[in-house]
Amino acid sequence: MTRNCFKLTLIISIIWFSLYSCINEEQKAIRQSAEIDSVRTAIHNSIAWAGKKDFNLLYRIIANDSNYLEVDPGLKIIRGFEQFKNMEQVWRSADFKAVRYDIRELKITFSERGDVSWFYCILDDVSEWKKQQVSWINTRWTGVLEKRKGKWVIVQMHFSFAQK
Repeated sequence: MTRNCFKLTLIISIIWFSLYSCINEEQKAIRQSAEIDSVRTAIHNSIAWAGKKDFNLLYRIIANDSNYLEVDPGLKIIRGFEQFKNMEQVWRSADFKAVRYDIRELKITFSERGDVSWFYCILDDVSEWKKQQVSWINTRWTGVLEKRKGKWVIVQMHFSFAQK
């Protein structure tokens, strides 16, 4: 009788742990999918804000501190949120108009702790300045995001053009 109780308890324990493990893996996959969606949204919004000149959206996505770093093609390096904000005068101008953007080949990766993410993609960012097209086409774009207070913010970006 004791032996049968032990076997039954063992079988129930194995089934319970197996079910619990499956549920945890499923919940983990759902959480990871939600995090990927949140990072993807932040990446897209860091370009899409320009369509409506939604600076409040932009400022929620870019790290608001002195450690923010952006490296653009050529010699331009933006260090810190204040320097980034100074660049906005160009985008606020009536002469600037965002036309469209396209992000392709987006690859998002997370740190083991899940609070840092980095990405790579190809970007087409089509705009106009004084009704003349000014665009970045087939631009390689990489960046790093950090989860702060439950929100993903971009802390570093790098844009480059492939040599032909």
